[in-house]
Amino acid sequence: MDDRTFRQAMGQFATGVTIVTTEYEKNVHGMTANAFMSVSLNPKLIAVSVDHRAKMLRKMIEAQTFAVNILTERQKELSMLFAGQIKLEKTPTFARLHGVPIIEDSLVSVVCRLFSKKVAGDHTIFIGEVIDIKTRKGEPLLFYSGNYYRLSSSMEVSP
Repeated sequence: MDDRTFRQAMGQFATGVTIVTTEYEKNVHGMTANAFMSVSLNPKLIAVSVDHRAKMLRKMIEAQTFAVNILTERQKELSMLFAGQIKLEKTPTFARLHGVPIIEDSLVSVVCRLFSKKVAGDHTIFIGEVIDIKTRKGEPLLFYSGNYYRLSSSMEVSP
């Protein structure tokens, strides 16, 4: 199968949208990612996958700390900014949690210290040990088949 077929098939899995943030050489850096998941409850671990071509890769390795910020439906523009799809006139502002930069007003910010990393094909999977979490109320920004979506309704499925 070719790369396009693989990408299209994987795009059929609806995900939330995150921005991974870190601080390196006194500058805040971020990238949009949807390859994110929880890994373990004890210890509390999460995973995020970073393309080897991403500038963020080296910064996360050097910093040894990072945050995964789950975006709200109102943060599509931020997602596009950190994905390199648009430019904004004003620079985003960041809050801090345990000294790690986080996206203000995100639905959830998960602050981690680097637990381990594993090269997997053309990506590195970063396993983060969760230091702290900040949550707020809101609805998530979703990504499916190359487009952004928001939740429209809840549906219960009978067994």
